[in-house]
Amino acid sequence: MLTPRGAYPHIRMRRLRSEGFIRRMLSETHLRSSHLILPIFAVDQPSYEEEIAAMPQVFRLGHSQVLKLCGEAQALGIQAVALFPAVEAHLKSLSGKEAYNRQGLIPRLVRMICQNFPDLGVITDVALDPYTTHGHDGLVSDQGEVLGDATLEVLRRQALCHAEAGAAIVAPSDMMDGRVKVVRGALESSGFCHTKILCYSAKYASAFYGPFRWGIGAGEDLGPEGKKSYQLDPATRQQALREAAYDVDEGADMIMVKPAGSYLDILRDLKNQLGLPTFAYHVSGEYAMLKAAALQGWIQEPEAVLEVLLCCRRAGSDAIITYYAVQAARWLQERNQGA
Repeated sequence: MLTPRGAYPHIRMRRLRSEGFIRRMLSETHLRSSHLILPIFAVDQPSYEEEIAAMPQVFRLGHSQVLKLCGEAQALGIQAVALFPAVEAHLKSLSGKEAYNRQGLIPRLVRMICQNFPDLGVITDVALDPYTTHGHDGLVSDQGEVLGDATLEVLRRQALCHAEAGAAIVAPSDMMDGRVKVVRGALESSGFCHTKILCYSAKYASAFYGPFRWGIGAGEDLGPEGKKSYQLDPATRQQALREAAYDVDEGADMIMVKPAGSYLDILRDLKNQLGLPTFAYHVSGEYAMLKAAALQGWIQEPEAVLEVLLCCRRAGSDAIITYYAVQAARWLQERNQGA
């Protein structure tokens, strides 16, 4: 770090900020549509569209609408989508077996997207919360304990099911110990050596997930402790570093920090420590707060959102999952056209 030796007025830091050309020339961080990943809530209907109450302008979509949105995203320069299912109640169970149904919603959607948009990356969530009656990410004992080891076999089958359908990236978000090792072993032994693992390594037990759980229709019966027994405590830092290091050793290609905004210090720590592709998830509650403030006229939405996403990039994020992906890509396009 350079230690300043001069003094005012010989040194005026504002000289480097005084005109637009010098600010642009010296920008260290850039935000492009290719850095954005679009999450999509999908339902098993040929045609369907329902706005999520807590997430204005975000919808549960049927097959045709998902494909339309994928086309729109790709045209804007977005490189990947992340799929999240809203599973019908009769398909949910204590065992979560629908998670690895080869003819289930997610495998069929993956095949549709790959067929129609072969250059668009498809990311699938590997966790059981959309498929279980209780909404936990793993199997649960009669006493209410989340059974990490017993869950691994279900996650293995789920990840294989998605890889067989054509998913480019499988993303374990369950936070069970050993999941990456099991998934990587299954992919390698089944011939899917090029399927990438994006591991939710630093997934915190956050209060900002509520709208997402409504979006997928899960989490109504989590119990008083919620997911605190397996997601990270917001008061911890070192555990996130250890989690990520273990995940990398077990075969993760990329790691995720979730949520984004309140955990940029963790994002920077992981980027500095591991040097791996590191993603941030700008989660549903973060989206909802910005959108609510914008609808009230309290913030300038494009400027505020692009600032938030740029700060994720500055902290070390290579890509950002955000419900603002399409809007942000449009704003970036407009900004570039006006430059």
